[in-house]
Amino acid sequence: MSPTSETLTAERILEATEEVLRRHGPAKATVVDVARALGVSHGSVYRHFRSKAVLREAVTKRWLDRTTATLTALAAEDRHPEDRLRSWLAALFEAKRRKAGDDPELFATYQVLAGENVEAVGAHVAELTDQLTRIVRSGVESGQFAPTDPAGTARAVFHATARFHDPSYASAWGQPDIEAQFEAVVELVVRGLRTR
Repeated sequence: MSPTSETLTAERILEATEEVLRRHGPAKATVVDVARALGVSHGSVYRHFRSKAVLREAVTKRWLDRTTATLTALAAEDRHPEDRLRSWLAALFEAKRRKAGDDPELFATYQVLAGENVEAVGAHVAELTDQLTRIVRSGVESGQFAPTDPAGTARAVFHATARFHDPSYASAWGQPDIEAQFEAVVELVVRGLRTR
């Protein structure tokens, strides 16, 4: 049964758009393709998303939010800040690496979409650094981490570990010693945060 405009939801459109992007790539995927996949008119899609650009931005945000959800829970855990930081960085690396490895075509598509949707990517990075700020702040407040500006330190940690979460480094994530590289960087970061 094909969906009618009454049963058509934004979420269903986003799911179909992701599949169309996977099939056709970002250069060839159109709103008409999405509508065809859903069995509706392209006007029905436009009722939910006013333009192709808005639809592509929503798909990008949805993709980025999948990573953020898992990390939010880790950042909020009530445990030693150093352990939380290690777990959070490892989860971020694993999430990005899984996205790149499980579906390389879709990952390449999202790299294109991320370049188009700087605002969505900026919001994603801001959310991630806010989570890191909460972890660093809890470490400072508990005396586990040296007194520091939590927000500035969080940004520094994010940039210091970029090799393990920035999609531009994805080709390096399959290296045989990438885990050892990751552990060495995290250890260096954690040592730098500890109280002397």
